[in-house]
Amino acid sequence: MKLDKKDLLLYAVTDRHWLGDDSLVDVVKESLDGGVTFVQLREKNLDQASFLEEAKELKALCAERGVPFVINDNVDIALAIDADGVHVGQDDMEAGAVREKLGQDKIIGVSAQTVEQALLAEKQGADYLGVGAVFPTNSKDDAKDVSFETLKAICEAVTIPVVAIGGITLENTKELAGSGIDGIAVISAIFGQDDIKLASENLKAEISKVVA
Repeated sequence: MKLDKKDLLLYAVTDRHWLGDDSLVDVVKESLDGGVTFVQLREKNLDQASFLEEAKELKALCAERGVPFVINDNVDIALAIDADGVHVGQDDMEAGAVREKLGQDKIIGVSAQTVEQALLAEKQGADYLGVGAVFPTNSKDDAKDVSFETLKAICEAVTIPVVAIGGITLENTKELAGSGIDGIAVISAIFGQDDIKLASENLKAEISKVVA
């Protein structure tokens, strides 16, 4: 799948912490109904068999909607279900090695917190960057803060699309205007809301103004 930077406008990262009585597929479906343009399956504590099953279901749903679907960190699962790609952190496999395993036609995203990391990821073949945390966040214990200046410097330094992540809400999205990002990646701003579809619609409208 060829990545279009417009696909990264509203990037949803799953987190079963917010599920309640709903299934992951149901909440992701609601988010897609609200206009989510990209989905990343993030599972830190699920056993391999359940993860695989869940990944297959979500892949089918996203394919039906024409929305790119990537797996967080787990290259083997991405390979097993033929996901559209994978997103890796700085402590995971580097982009070049991921590309070798997945092939040329897959999407590879890499987390970056500095211009140096961003340039290296681009050189190694990353298709897009996830940069953050741009605001304080509880979703990732190890997230380092990235200032607006660094975010902007990364956007200016690379030619691949950049997505801001970390602590982004409907209210603070506008503070990212002028940074050069192509979209936002969120967890609780969508999945932690009572009305997931409406939350997605509102965020999409807000980030569309920032990216325009």
